[in-house]
Order: sequence, then structure tokens, then C-alpha cells
Amino acid sequence: MTRPQTIQIFLPDGSPRSVKIAEITNRVVKAILVPRNKLEYISTRRELKNVGIYFLFGESEEKAKPIVYIGEAEDCLDRLKQQNKQRDFWNYAVAMVSKTNAFTKAHVKYLEHIAIKLAIDSNTYGTENGTLPSTPFITESMEADLLDSFDTIKILLSTLGFPLYEKVDKSLINEKELLFINGREVKAEGDLIDDGFVVFKGSQAKKDTVPSCHQYLITLRQNLISAEILVDKGSYYHFEKNYIFNSPSTAGGVVLGRSTNGWKKWKNKEGKTLDELKRH
Repeated sequence: MTRPQTIQIFLPDGSPRSVKIAEITNRVVKAILVPRNKLEYISTRRELKNVGIYFLFGESEEKAKPIVYIGEAEDCLDRLKQQNKQRDFWNYAVAMVSKTNAFTKAHVKYLEHIAIKLAIDSNTYGTENGTLPSTPFITESMEADLLDSFDTIKILLSTLGFPLYEKVDKSLINEKELLFINGREVKAEGDLIDDGFVVFKGSQAKKDTVPSCHQYLITLRQNLISAEILVDKGSYYHFEKNYIFNSPSTAGGVVLGRSTNGWKKWKNKEGKTLDELKRH
């Protein structure tokens, strides 16, 4: 069950597009978001000179999903400087440290293990980690505390704009809110959610695009095929996994193979359009 939370976000240089330091006021974990071009600035401060886990976020034109790399470090600042030289894809780093300097190497290695495992399970982002690290030995009581800390980490990541662990489950959607789109020989189901528009596993997409189809839709379809999210079933493509699009129109365009006003095309069982349901 979700419950109300109070989150404090501090802007150390005053810019809302720069470094952000976020914390749930009654929890021990804090998050430091660093745009890549602000590494030199954050080096003048002490927040990252601490034991913690970190997330590198970016995107690729060749991949259908945003990308994340997850790691742990005894000095997050030093590790981010190393990653600045070694990895090209990322634009933002988010480090998670203890406000009370309580994390040890064993703590962050366990958090790293859980973070990577659940990122792979959620399948919301593509993970750049090659292998899942082994689980370090920790006591039962320590594990309970760290799982509580990880709940805080998930909330802080989503608050900062990275819903890495926000799984979309069709079974949790009210049937009355399900939306449908039908084209010649294909049909799809979806829903408008907090992060965009989700097309659910089991939906279909047309095999061919029309000559006037925008290149970005063609490229996105190709990326979804490469990622095995869309799988060729002969006369149509099949969604093997849920996929979150940035808008109902992009979702509808991928399904129908042409530019589409998703607000008019997606309809509920009663035939009401998404526009009628959400914008009137």
C-alpha cells in the first residue's frame, strides 16, 4: 500500500536543472542527482565522498528502452569520475548514501545485488550490467534494515524522474480503464499511466508501415523488434512484454504503422475515446 510521504529536495547551486539532493525526511538514505556536466561542481562538495550505490541513466537511439548501469563504491565521487571516462551512454548519475554515514562495503554490495536483480525483473530500463553480482553474507536483521532502505531508494529514484522499479501489471488495472485500438487484422490493449501510455503484453501491431509514416515511428518499431519486444508472428507483430510509450499517439502509431491521434483512436469498451475520458 502506498502512503503519503514528505520528500525534501535541496538545490545546492539554486538551479532546478542542476544537482539535486533528495531525502525522505524521516529516513536515513539520501539521493544525490548529478547531471554529467556537473561532476566538476559536485567535486567541490562532500555529499558524494561516501560509501553508496549509484545509478547511471541514459538513452540510445539504437535501443527501445532507456538504459541504466548500477554499481557500488566506497567513494562514489571517485567512482563517478572513473565512469565519466569509461562509459559513454549516461547523462545523469544518482548516488544513494547514508545520511548518518552508516553504510559499509557489505551494505552497499547487498544493495547493489538487489538493485540489479529487481531492475532486470522490472524490465522498465535496459540494464548495462553484464552479470548479476553474488549476494554477500549479511545477517537477517541487517537484511531487513537494507530492504527498508531499498524501499526508500525506489521512491527517491521515481521522485527524481527515474521510475526504474515501477512495474506495470495489467492485473492491477481496473478493467473499466482498459483501452483498445483496432486496425485491420490487429488489436491492442493499453492504458494511460503516470509515466506515459503502456501497451500490454499480448497486443498486436501491423507488419507494414504506410509510405507516409514518420521516420521516428519506423525507427522505434525497428528498435522494439531488435529488443524482442515486438516479435514476428507472420501476419502481425506480437508484443511479448508490456511497453511504455511517451504518448498515446506514439503507442497508436507503432500499433497501426502510421501517424495516429492516439487520443481519438484509443477507446474503452463503451466506445468512449481517451480524449473524452480524460480531457473533457
